[in-house]
Amino acid sequence: MCGICGIVGPERVEHDVLARMTGVLRHRGPDDEGFFVREYEQGPCVGLGFRRLSIIDLESGNQPIANEDGSVQLVFNGEIYNFRELRKELEARGHRFATNADTEVIVHLYEDDGPRCVERLNGMFAFALWDERKRELVLARDRFGKKPLYYAELGRSLLFGSELKALLQHPSCPRELDFESLSKYLALEYVPTPHSIYGGVRKLPAAHLLRWRNGSSSIEPYWDLSFASAEVDGRSDDDYVEEFRSRLREAVRRRLVSDVPLGAFLSGGIDSSSIVAMMVDALPAGAVKTFTIGFGERSFDESEHARRVAEHFGTDHHEDVFTPGVLIDLLPAVVDVLDEPFADASILPTYLLSRYTRESVTVALGGDGSDELLAGYPTFAAERVSRFYPMPRLLHERVIVPLAERLPVSTANFSLDFKLKRFLRGVRSPAALRHPIWLGSFTPHEQEKLLVRAPVDPFEEHRRRFADAPTRDRLERLIYLYAKTYLQDDILVKVDRASMANSLEVRAPFLDVELVEFLGRVPPRLKLHRFDTKHLLKRAMADLLPPGIASRAKKGFGIPVAEWFKNELREPLQDELAPARIRQQGIFEPATVERLISEHMTGRRDHRKPLWTLFVFQLWHRRWVEAQSMSPAPALQIQSAEEAV
Repeated sequence: MCGICGIVGPERVEHDVLARMTGVLRHRGPDDEGFFVREYEQGPCVGLGFRRLSIIDLESGNQPIANEDGSVQLVFNGEIYNFRELRKELEARGHRFATNADTEVIVHLYEDDGPRCVERLNGMFAFALWDERKRELVLARDRFGKKPLYYAELGRSLLFGSELKALLQHPSCPRELDFESLSKYLALEYVPTPHSIYGGVRKLPAAHLLRWRNGSSSIEPYWDLSFASAEVDGRSDDDYVEEFRSRLREAVRRRLVSDVPLGAFLSGGIDSSSIVAMMVDALPAGAVKTFTIGFGERSFDESEHARRVAEHFGTDHHEDVFTPGVLIDLLPAVVDVLDEPFADASILPTYLLSRYTRESVTVALGGDGSDELLAGYPTFAAERVSRFYPMPRLLHERVIVPLAERLPVSTANFSLDFKLKRFLRGVRSPAALRHPIWLGSFTPHEQEKLLVRAPVDPFEEHRRRFADAPTRDRLERLIYLYAKTYLQDDILVKVDRASMANSLEVRAPFLDVELVEFLGRVPPRLKLHRFDTKHLLKRAMADLLPPGIASRAKKGFGIPVAEWFKNELREPLQDELAPARIRQQGIFEPATVERLISEHMTGRRDHRKPLWTLFVFQLWHRRWVEAQSMSPAPALQIQSAEEAV
């Protein structure tokens, strides 16, 4: 796992700028660095930077990696799980390999197949490839966006990097906050692809290529999630269950190739427990290392269940318990990692788990992707309930919602009042918007009261993804929506930033391309059976896991933010959202912010999500806007999409 960056354009490459861009990615690759710079008398100049975390071929896998004659140069972040099969094929065609690294298969595959070589890759990756003969730069990102890639077009030049902070090392990188992206962040708790928090900086979408040549670029898709469940094949449910178990086992086996120590995250839920079960099946007894963190707040703690799974499989189990003080002390470090505002609070325990795991191993397997592809979130079951919700709009708004608001407020994890109020919040919205409203913070109506200027439509991507889903089945459309939005821009961002900040590689077997394409052929009834989420996974794993693990309700990797705001985080919250500071920034209405704080502190309302979203934005703003300015806490320039054009 690594960090990549680069510059291409008509002007000479500033070597010190490229070095700074590469240097800020050191946490992604502490083991080595490399550069490729080529300047031509006529035509574009190119500079590639690379930081390496050594996983496979520790001795000779340094980058950039070239083909036999040096005409193709590659910097690569990720892992290719089918590289051995590809290598055999390429050697049979006459290609000569200089390393044993998975990276080298890409340059030789590119020689034969061109940019569409990405269609042959089963893995997680972001890479930049310079084709000297064509004077063309190719950027590519894996099918689900497990590895990040930002870029910015500066006239006829192009910047790119694994993280936004790499681009910010270039003096011409745009630094104006984009108002459209801010509105989306407030609604979703993340900035969705292809946007970034800065106008003029973009994210390359998952499963896409960017090709730059002669000062201009084009973007094209190379893969999409597909569904063929409507085709009648005569197979029984048991046949699907058996094939799923076989394909999951193979997906895990592919991810066990490593020249460094390897382990697994273990929460005690069905996803991570299933991964551990398959690892134990593939490795010698006692060879699997598992890692868990626990919390003092019982409603948020799953360590007891993880311990049961570890004992059942006989893993080398590692467990630690973290206090609120430890988590809160992490905030500055996490904000430093997040060069965009990101309000999924579970990044804090994910960061802690990654740091703890890295003390023993360099690679960990996790269960990400299961909830999205197998309809595992409680919102999928809530969607079924919403279709039979009988209340007319006026009765809903004037009677049901006010009655629910009178329920006593609980700060426990997924308390009854929290779930009910969340359900009512989005139940009357169209299906494409219902789920981001359930999961997010500020609705467009709430943003009208919060922002000093009129908000934009924050759900543009969700409307489009739901409409463009390549299926007519309602559940499959939602699976497509989650995969293209929440999975790409929340779950995978959280895991990538938290793990790579600690130089830990995390692999996701549920996102194996062969397994995913099989799941597209599985009937929806096996994913959500009545109100039973992840039905297929539960059936496949019921006889392998300890009693009760497969049927446990999903808890998530949360932290007690609601309670912390009343205690440990009370003063930091009030400092960051102080009226004077809010007025000086000129982004939010002070009265609205004060009301949210007051209602939460007095227990009248549970505003954990909107307050955390604002709190994280303020921390980000202080670190990445105010700290970069010549004067303290300047008023922020805000650029809308219309103004940018």
